[in-house]
Amino acid sequence: MIPIVKLSSRHQVVIPKKVRKELGLHAGDQLVVEVEGEKVVLHPRPKNYTNYMLGLGKEVWQGIDATEYIRKERESWEK
Repeated sequence: MIPIVKLSSRHQVVIPKKVRKELGLHAGDQLVVEVEGEKVVLHPRPKNYTNYMLGLGKEVWQGIDATEYIRKERESWEK
């Protein structure tokens, strides 16, 4: 069953114990809040943004030799 939470009069919600346990959340942990269309998405704030963003955009370089691409770009600057 999907957990349902209620917005309090002070605009607060309680994250159900099962969800906190599954995500390893503890009192004082910070959550990132995002709006996706008509959804509110909460996820734990990354402890290390470098590791969190590792590999971001890697699909852009699939099938492209990065060294060759950079060489061609640099050649175009000299013209």
